[in-house]
Amino acid sequence: MAKTATVNDLPLLERRRIEALVLVPVIRAMQERFGTEPVNEVVGEAIRELARSQGEELAKAQPIETVVAIRERFSGGGPVAEGSLTIREVPGDDAHYGFDVTHCQFVDMYAELGAGDLGFLLSCNRDFASFAGMAPGLEFDRTQTRMQGASHCDFRYRDPASAAGS
Repeated sequence: MAKTATVNDLPLLERRRIEALVLVPVIRAMQERFGTEPVNEVVGEAIRELARSQGEELAKAQPIETVVAIRERFSGGGPVAEGSLTIREVPGDDAHYGFDVTHCQFVDMYAELGAGDLGFLLSCNRDFASFAGMAPGLEFDRTQTRMQGASHCDFRYRDPASAAGS
């Protein structure tokens, strides 16, 4: 029996585009009626919870236990948002890994949809929660994003257990 295709079979950029085509008009209507800040707060919470559960599901299928596994996923030929991100690795070791996103097609896509102001809420907002679900024993930090106008996104990962042994 042939496997039925699911939304998860689509590239991440296309999944986010489909989500945005549905969510942006709903969010805009709710913002108009209830105010931008309270709507964005509720949407943000819902998206973070969804991202955490998706991260947990991903961890069941492909666990990340160390920073080395993260490095292999991002630099070892594994899919990084299916080519929609241009990344530059930064020096690291077995306890630390980082990369900068120097170009992000998600920024372009949200701008194209007239939803640049919602891009962070709908995409970047997921990162911390998704990572917490995917690799709860590791630390993740990001201080800036392209979506918010920075020159690059700075993704940094740390394995406290490995760092303590160094």
